[in-house]
Amino acid sequence: MAQKGKRLRKAAEGIDPNKAYALEEAVRMIKARASAKFDESVEIAMNLGVDPRHADQNVRGVVTLPHGTGKSVRVAVFARGEKAEQATAAGADIVGAEDLAERILGGTIDFDRCIATPDMMPIVGKLGRVLGPRGLMPNPRLGTVTPDVATAVSEAKAGQVQFRAEKAGLVHAGIGKASFDEKRLAENIRAFVTAINRAKPSGAKGTYIKKVSLSSTMGPGLRVDLPTLSAVGAE
Repeated sequence: MAQKGKRLRKAAEGIDPNKAYALEEAVRMIKARASAKFDESVEIAMNLGVDPRHADQNVRGVVTLPHGTGKSVRVAVFARGEKAEQATAAGADIVGAEDLAERILGGTIDFDRCIATPDMMPIVGKLGRVLGPRGLMPNPRLGTVTPDVATAVSEAKAGQVQFRAEKAGLVHAGIGKASFDEKRLAENIRAFVTAINRAKPSGAKGTYIKKVSLSSTMGPGLRVDLPTLSAVGAE
């Protein structure tokens, strides 16, 4: 196993790997240890008691964080005519139809979110093998296949976060920046965890949320005490 770097070892000082910290204390510790020369992202990782290989245990959804993520999101929209104009007016970075599909198939994927009007899906459907593995395929359940492209673009730009349980039931996401104050970070975290709770699938048995950890981009991780996350509980 590779040795931890000097900076990471120093950042890990004072963290008990066996302790679960109250949310507010965890946020303070993460912020204090985010010492990189850039504004580090604050990330959450949640271990859920689900097996995503089973259809009735999939956890997937979207949540708009109250204070955004602090990250600039580039949005691509598949639309024509009036809908294309609405998407552009709402702040979409790239808008197109067949031309956008050709651009993607040519290897240019310079966006973080992809939205499409329903009539564009015959075109978008052909891009599944390219967009799917990157988590960019428009999906009605996530609100990214919609006739209301203006709202979808605005929400994506405002800090909407998509989540999906990966193998072993792990969900992770960026929920803010180290430069955010403690109150905004804590509120974003609680909003994200609440969304995960609401997305609890019918097939989940026993303890649903098993573990929650926080870290910054370059910093160590630490566990969060579940009861301090208010809506969290073993159900």
